[in-house]
Amino acid sequence: MPNFVDTARITVKAGNGGNGAVAFHREKYIAAGGPAGGDGGRGGSVLLQVDEHMSTLMDFRYKRSYTAANGQDGQGKRCSGRDGEDLIIRVPRGTVVRDAETGEIIQDMQDSAPFVLAKGGSGGWGNRHFATPTRQAPRFAKAGLPGQSREILLELRLLADVGLVGFPNVGKSTLLSVVSKAQPKIADYHFTTLFPNLGVVYVDEGASFVLADIPGIIEGAAQGAGLGHDFLRHIDRCRLLIHMVDVSGCEGRDPVADFDAIQEELKQYSPELAARPMLVAGNKADIAANRSGLEALKAHVEALGLPFFELSAAAHRGTGDLMRAAAARLAGLPPIATYQPEYVPRPPEIDTNEPLHIEHQEDVWLVEGPWLRQLMANVNFGDFESRNWFDRKLRQSGLFERLEELGIRDGDTVSMYNLEFEYRR
Repeated sequence: MPNFVDTARITVKAGNGGNGAVAFHREKYIAAGGPAGGDGGRGGSVLLQVDEHMSTLMDFRYKRSYTAANGQDGQGKRCSGRDGEDLIIRVPRGTVVRDAETGEIIQDMQDSAPFVLAKGGSGGWGNRHFATPTRQAPRFAKAGLPGQSREILLELRLLADVGLVGFPNVGKSTLLSVVSKAQPKIADYHFTTLFPNLGVVYVDEGASFVLADIPGIIEGAAQGAGLGHDFLRHIDRCRLLIHMVDVSGCEGRDPVADFDAIQEELKQYSPELAARPMLVAGNKADIAANRSGLEALKAHVEALGLPFFELSAAAHRGTGDLMRAAAARLAGLPPIATYQPEYVPRPPEIDTNEPLHIEHQEDVWLVEGPWLRQLMANVNFGDFESRNWFDRKLRQSGLFERLEELGIRDGDTVSMYNLEFEYRR
């Protein structure tokens, strides 16, 4: 995983609906065949789909704009236009989708079901829909509606049961390589690990969990220092934390001070995260010059009610006991957290000052215009409040007054793209 990217900002645009056709049935020996204009095809939607083979958002570093196909226009002989092909964007499992403007969560991509991020525009009706006993040859059709567009933030948050936290070079990568089949880079210098690594730990038959090695956190990480700020989000979902501390004294560090410093960083980033169930592992115990640091740390964490484990990951000592304790603790904890959607679509700012195009055909008043298309693309006609908002916008624009000036009568039909209604004063 040479290039680990865990955030991306992209723009998506669903396809526009195709326009309806104006056509009439023409066939030998059949007189007055009537209207036969087909409907426009639906625009393609933009969908998000979890891809198990992806572990980073690297694909979005260079491509930032995604557009689905438009629907085709309708044709004669009642032939509808072809629907635009949906665009499927693949993301790693655990990707959180946010609205770019508000930061609110739109969807948490944990399951394999596709999520419709932007819906394609409806196709316009062909003139065959407008035939009535008194209107037998309608010479008008409807334009398709535009597809939705939105700007979003993608944020990868790893799906791991247990997260390894601690200062750089305390042995987290070594432990991961010992207890799982993961092969993280291991070296004796700080910040060897530049991106999170995952491994599956098999404790016993039917007992396993996912362990994440989070790059070393340093003091000030919650404010952006070092690498910790970039990767603290990856332990948000972890049900259990294993806090590793170097007790060897080789670098002249105080284990108790190191433990407290990391706890403070977790607390500043998220008090809820700092209160997460935790096991403490004193690593490199086999090379400790003396045991005073180890004993001081053990007394300190046990006074806080936290289990302490003496460990030497490089020598494989104590690792089995630690993993079994982690599995036992996980058995009593709730499953990995899912972020609930909090985004509520807001009505777009639409300038209704531009005059609409109004055409009178027999008892039908055709109303069209760019801002009306945009307005209708953002209305859920199945929702009472959304319909009321639509009605208010039309009244504020002065449309009904203009129709009355042009001579509309009660009972006439007002036709707006894929909407028709009888006009009543």
